[in-house]
Amino acid sequence: MNVADSRRVSSVLEKLGYAESDRAETADVIVLNTCVVRQSAEDSATGRISSLMGLKRKKPGLVINVMGCMVGVKGDDRLAERFPHVDVFSSPSDPGPLAAFLTHDESRDLEKKSTAQRFVYMDEDLPLPKDSEGMVSAYVHAVWGCSHACTYCIVPYRRGPEWSRPVKDVAREVKLMASQGVKEITLLGQIVDRYGLDLSHKTSLSGLLREVHDTPGLERLRFLTSHPNWMEDELLKTVAELPKVMPHIEVPIQAGDDEVLTAMKRGYTANEYRELVHRIREYIPGVGIATDIIVGFPGETEEQFQRTYDILAELKMDVAHLARYSERSGTVATRRMEDDVPDEEKWRRFRLLEKLQEGIAGEINAQYEGKIIEVLFEEKVRGRWRGRTPNNKLVFVETEQDLKGKVVPVMITWTGPWSMQGKSDW
Repeated sequence: MNVADSRRVSSVLEKLGYAESDRAETADVIVLNTCVVRQSAEDSATGRISSLMGLKRKKPGLVINVMGCMVGVKGDDRLAERFPHVDVFSSPSDPGPLAAFLTHDESRDLEKKSTAQRFVYMDEDLPLPKDSEGMVSAYVHAVWGCSHACTYCIVPYRRGPEWSRPVKDVAREVKLMASQGVKEITLLGQIVDRYGLDLSHKTSLSGLLREVHDTPGLERLRFLTSHPNWMEDELLKTVAELPKVMPHIEVPIQAGDDEVLTAMKRGYTANEYRELVHRIREYIPGVGIATDIIVGFPGETEEQFQRTYDILAELKMDVAHLARYSERSGTVATRRMEDDVPDEEKWRRFRLLEKLQEGIAGEINAQYEGKIIEVLFEEKVRGRWRGRTPNNKLVFVETEQDLKGKVVPVMITWTGPWSMQGKSDW
């Protein structure tokens, strides 16, 4: 989300005549796009904002803009008091206040207007910023905000209620990006499967995928993040049918115990999640499935954690994003539940799952050794080309060929739990 937001802000600034600066010390405008999904992220943002105070004293004309979830959709008057050296505060995805400040044009500041008006900049035909020229993969917002409100999550309070972009606007941005050389688009939403439910002209994520699928120049389509409650069979059929939609699903479970899931307000049981994974694999052979898990949620017992461990061991997911629970001010969990699992116990559970998943991923990836897979290459890193398979496996290839932006058949010669290596000139 923040990568897509930052790209949009860069495009708006370049449209206003600004160019990228390599160092903060030489910049006329500094934008800090903040994330607060975890306390550590907010602490990092706070430290970075504070560190700019000295630079502002040296350069009084420097414009500092803090945007994103630290500001939130409703703004936070306390931020101006804490950081008087910051000139502009803007909510997630909204370059309007910064553009208004730089151009002295109040009509650009849409912060207090409706959601649809606020995001007018998201629907301008803006080229990729110059530092993104040659970009192979890019993100496009399909749904902003979230209305589900899991008890541990701050996102709905900071990004606001769910709002789907019209199909024509998403399709136009995808077409523009593809015309600028982008080969792979990932459609974004906190719960991307809910796309279109709030639109007067009813559509769905399946309909959106079909609408943008035949965009000239586009090689691959992905979407994230999904929610078990909203991943319908129609969507699975669409992924299976459309050749450009990659067999890659991100669908978090968060916990394997029903009582913990209820406390999290996830809205499904462990068995319902298990059945969903079976359906995904039935509809989409060779699919790569990624999940998210939180350990140490308030009240989580050893027995409840063991159920999470067992379901991860059983389902054998390709990727498991692991996190230790931490309190977030303003969430239901922080207001109503005691963070009673000791930090050392959270770490122990985290490491147990980490070791389990390392073994699972290693076994899954070992099956690809000696096989030929099509890989879309994005960039060269430390002398090796880096790319991804259709089901989102990371592959490195050493070659003198220029592979950027190309889909190349690669023979896999080595596999590990987190990446694979291969050769393109076999």
